Amino acid sequence: MNDLPHVALRGTLHVLWLSSLAVPLISVLREPTALRWLGVLGLLVLAVAYAVTLRGGPLWVLVAATLVTIPLVAPVGPDELSTWAWIGGAAAGFAPLLLSGPWRWLAAIGAVVVSGLVGFFVGRDQTAYQMIAAAVGVTIIAMAGLPMWFAGLLGQARAGREAQAELAVSEERLRFARDVHDLLGHRLTVIALKSELAGRLAATDPERSAAEAFEAQRLASSALEEVRDAVHGYRAVNLPEQLEAVRNVLQEAGIRCTVSEVPVEGERATQLALALREACTNVLRHSHATWCMIDVAAADEEVRMTVTNDGTEKPSSEGNGLRGLRERLAAVGGQVSVEKSGDVFTLQVVVPA
Repeated sequence: MNDLPHVALRGTLHVLWLSSLAVPLISVLREPTALRWLGVLGLLVLAVAYAVTLRGGPLWVLVAATLVTIPLVAPVGPDELSTWAWIGGAAAGFAPLLLSGPWRWLAAIGAVVVSGLVGFFVGRDQTAYQMIAAAVGVTIIAMAGLPMWFAGLLGQARAGREAQAELAVSEERLRFARDVHDLLGHRLTVIALKSELAGRLAATDPERSAAEAFEAQRLASSALEEVRDAVHGYRAVNLPEQLEAVRNVLQEAGIRCTVSEVPVEGERATQLALALREACTNVLRHSHATWCMIDVAAADEEVRMTVTNDGTEKPSSEGNGLRGLRERLAAVGGQVSVEKSGDVFTLQVVVPA
């Protein structure tokens, strides 16, 4: 899925990291002696450690690589370029992004202090080293703060939507339980009483016993019919509402979605809605789609829904969701077909008109 704040955050971190290494690299390459290759080796170790850490590796790898650059990179390059101060600034800037709690700021201040000490031991201006490290660190923190803030807001919004969905499910369960109780509670109580009365009257008053038994049967049939009507109401699906909901979900995930439809009602709408939910789930779980097209068309004897999206990573083998959908539609005379062409995945569902 496309996640603009997270993409912006990763891109910003990469740009800031490369920018902090630009001056050290230029400084190392200007070194005329054999120290140049030691400096290049130190920067290469640091670049690899950064890539490992950003992909979820342990933080100590980046810390160790930064310390390794002190003897390899610090003595290299012209005095005016303050070679290692830029690496210290990168450490000061990335520490608050990678750590949590008070340690993040202690580590940032420590990186600035270490930069001054490195400048002193290599015979450079330690004040200049500290000022450069502090400036680079503040720049990284400031420029990465906005994308991280957006990423945090996105996480909170997703958590809120999930909580809202769970609450809606709970409320629907309570409503269903309430409706079932209202429909069956009184009827079943009366049926139980009449059945008990019919049993007691069977020996003394057979005619009244038969009447009570017949009344209990009538009440049971009526209750069954009411339950069927209620369940049918729960199963009824408004396909346009489902299409709009899917479009909103995909657009919130950063996927451009277009929908064209014809009016469909009844059982056909229910079957198409089930297929639509499965298709939406596949788009969100199994792809890095940027667009999705949903088309519902009706012919004389069938209704056809086609869902097409790009960026698919779905394997060639059919998953449990599609397999279950195919079996469910086959029971009502429907069909499911899938096609993959390059990175475009198409799901087509056909139900009888």
